[in-house]
Amino acid sequence: MLGKIFSAAVLTGAVAAASVIAKKKSTDFCPECDIKKAIAKASIHIWSDERYNNGAALTPPMGWSSWNAFRNHIDENKILQIADAMKKSGLLDAGYKYVNLDDCWHSSMRDENGRLQGDLSAFPSGIKSLVEKLNEKGFKAGIYSSNGTLTCEDLPASLGHERIDAETFAQWGIEYFKYDFCHNKPISSKAPLIIEMLVSSPDGRVICKKEAKDASLSGTAACFTDEKGSYIGRLDFGTGSAGFTLDGVEKDGEYILTVVFRKTGEMEKYAAVSVNGTDTYEVDFPPTKAWSTDGRVQLYIKLKEGVNTVEIKNPIGSKADSAATQYIKMGRELKRATRLYAQQNNTQEKPIVYSICEWGRNRPWKWGAKAGNLWRTTPDIRPVWASVVGIYEATVRLYGYAAPGGWNDPDMLEVGNGNLTVEENKAHFTLWAMLAAPLILGNDIRKFIKPDGTVDADNKVLKILTNKDIIAVDQDKKGMACRRIKTNAFTDILVKPLENNETAVCFFNKTKEEKEMSIYFKDIVNQSFVDMPEAKAYEYTNLWTKETGESAVSLNSKVPAHGVAVFRVKAAD
Repeated sequence: MLGKIFSAAVLTGAVAAASVIAKKKSTDFCPECDIKKAIAKASIHIWSDERYNNGAALTPPMGWSSWNAFRNHIDENKILQIADAMKKSGLLDAGYKYVNLDDCWHSSMRDENGRLQGDLSAFPSGIKSLVEKLNEKGFKAGIYSSNGTLTCEDLPASLGHERIDAETFAQWGIEYFKYDFCHNKPISSKAPLIIEMLVSSPDGRVICKKEAKDASLSGTAACFTDEKGSYIGRLDFGTGSAGFTLDGVEKDGEYILTVVFRKTGEMEKYAAVSVNGTDTYEVDFPPTKAWSTDGRVQLYIKLKEGVNTVEIKNPIGSKADSAATQYIKMGRELKRATRLYAQQNNTQEKPIVYSICEWGRNRPWKWGAKAGNLWRTTPDIRPVWASVVGIYEATVRLYGYAAPGGWNDPDMLEVGNGNLTVEENKAHFTLWAMLAAPLILGNDIRKFIKPDGTVDADNKVLKILTNKDIIAVDQDKKGMACRRIKTNAFTDILVKPLENNETAVCFFNKTKEEKEMSIYFKDIVNQSFVDMPEAKAYEYTNLWTKETGESAVSLNSKVPAHGVAVFRVKAAD
């Protein structure tokens, strides 16, 4: 009896499975589509060949950020004290011009107009007033938000508020913006099922209607028909698109586009609507629980007189695509906001340095130059040697992505924090300069000022941070990051081309013992990326000891434990 029941159950299950398979085959069964989706999930798709190019950060930004020293305990007085200490200690003159407010600068409430506002107790004068005070002291001001529903400290963030927040920052005079990745909500890779599209004039008159069967389909996209009607599917994961030709547009202007879609699935969907191949509009489609089978979304689009083309697809194939799209959107809004503010107030535009803090999860070096001015390559740094070395190791291989206006960012400097030794601090600072990385300080600058108000000129950390020769390597206008030309488990040799056919050479000792290191000049000159000419002899300067020399054969140095020896080299006259 049990055997008969079991056999009946198996038969019933098989029939049900066959029914499901048959149904799937008759509608949306597409093994090729599944393969393409799987490939898309592991890929990055770049939709623009242009660099961000806002005219800012032509050399790596230099400044100070509140996070490493003060975390969530910042206020107006503390920021102004830091600025005063930076100016008095010579850091401003050395090039550190940005004073950046990190997380916790703002209130948990947006104002009555939906705008971010400073913490009402910690910044009673408001952020615009603080910015003006920093500007008067000779600094540029920076600020922070997150590409998420909240910041990392669970305060209001900018995802979904990109335009109003960018406009707010521009109105305040902000010139540096760090955009984190906490509480991020990825864009859905699922696309809607399209039934039809209607174009209406501003007065509501329908001037063009296109059904699913009118579309020109590409990739995996297909038109299906069932008892409810026809619709276009398989636009998911950037694998398919549907194009429509719109006619009957009487004049250039703004029109209403209505997209009618089939309601299915309790998940959000997304589509990018491209008009005439130039303007792209992003559209979110809500999850559905309604009784009706179809829904609609509307948006304003710009059309030209005569014939227009509209393409709809979901270009998000992977999490990297989602992150890139969101960061690119904020960058676009920042550029728009600074341009608009300058036009409205008849002032010179103040571009905002755009710092993408995505932690390297979605390979931002692949798309960062199209989105902003710098992009984090790793998770957060900590003031311990292992963290400094680990972040260096992850970033040194990315040299090909750094260039004027767009930089690999191995995170803020921990020089002067934690228990790093003097040699470790020097190595940390030097490695960041060789990497052509932003030099954003994170220590309590007030410690450089003695109780009597004078500068502690003998402070070892201050001497490191104001080494003009190391800073010059970082700020070299050639804008090239170093390459590691020799390496093993114990030592690295780094080479960074500089202006005027000069070269920076860094010996890096990772071990706990002093090392003797050397390199032949011919091994430097023969590197294809080095433009220093062959010569009978080469002059060099040790950028820490300031010792100079000349040699025809090799560069040699004793390198301290967890330390560096770095030289500026050029062909002898």
